[in-house]
Amino acid sequence: MRAVVQRVDGASVVVAGETVGEIVGEGLCVLVGVTHEDTPEKAAQLARKLWSVRILEGEKSCSDTNAPLLVISQFTLYGDARKGRRPTWNAAAPGPVAEPLVDEVVARLRELGAHVETGRFGADMRVSLTNHGPFTVIVEV
Repeated sequence: MRAVVQRVDGASVVVAGETVGEIVGEGLCVLVGVTHEDTPEKAAQLARKLWSVRILEGEKSCSDTNAPLLVISQFTLYGDARKGRRPTWNAAAPGPVAEPLVDEVVARLRELGAHVETGRFGADMRVSLTNHGPFTVIVEV
């Protein structure tokens, strides 16, 4: 699994004009990609990492400050544009494989005590955020 994690001062995701997920104040906006070999165990590992990674202000984690997370599925994280002009998506897991694993990340975060908002899997989403820093890291498990 691969996640692009941004420290934010608020973020939201809109689908067809409706806000489906929003966090206010300091937190993390997390774009999650799933590949073919990913498992529920990897989803749990990613959730633990997201909850405990110390990238908030003052080198704190979401678990330290009870900061919220906005988790959004994004299959394009496994796009490959090294050859030609059009990316391939061969490494991205198909929806029936990826959706339950993204849901597992969210469920595990909530089990850890996190407040988690989400996008809508497979939808045409509009993501807005204020990147604080800017601070962006890639997490792979």
